Amino acid sequence: MSSIASMCQEFRAEAATTKRVLDRVPEEKLGWKPHETSMSLGQLALHIATVPGGICRITKPDSFDASKNDFNQPQPLHMEEVLTALDESIRTVEETLQGCSESHAQADWHLLAGDTELMSLPRATVWRSLLLNHWYHHRGQLSVYLRMLDVPIPSIYGPSGDENPFSRGEA
Repeated sequence: MSSIASMCQEFRAEAATTKRVLDRVPEEKLGWKPHETSMSLGQLALHIATVPGGICRITKPDSFDASKNDFNQPQPLHMEEVLTALDESIRTVEETLQGCSESHAQADWHLLAGDTELMSLPRATVWRSLLLNHWYHHRGQLSVYLRMLDVPIPSIYGPSGDENPFSRGEA
């Protein structure tokens, strides 16, 4: 199996998990923050929805100048915005990975800040780090937000404490 096919397979499984977690976000709490320096629940949910597609878009060309972009996350008003963004992001990743050759995936991609190169890595490495690992990190962060709001956590990697009948003596 090629690295792209393997990444596609992992992405599809993780997209389903991410959708389960985002489906638990209570719309009436989108403005809630666990701390004044934190993103709001809605901002974090929207970030999670858009990260994969955004990473694919910025890694399509051979370089990206971060100094020319605004990375402030907007505040969604409704969960429909978040779920629509997730669907679009999933489509973008699928199209990108399915339309990518192994040589393009292994070619170096450059992150710039103006004339300064911040990093240069194979595109596939950037996808692993920023598209997937970054995504998982924020999904874990979202599960903590949900726990703080007393929202039952869905299964992520196996049953959660809320969905495991063996953890409550129900078996």
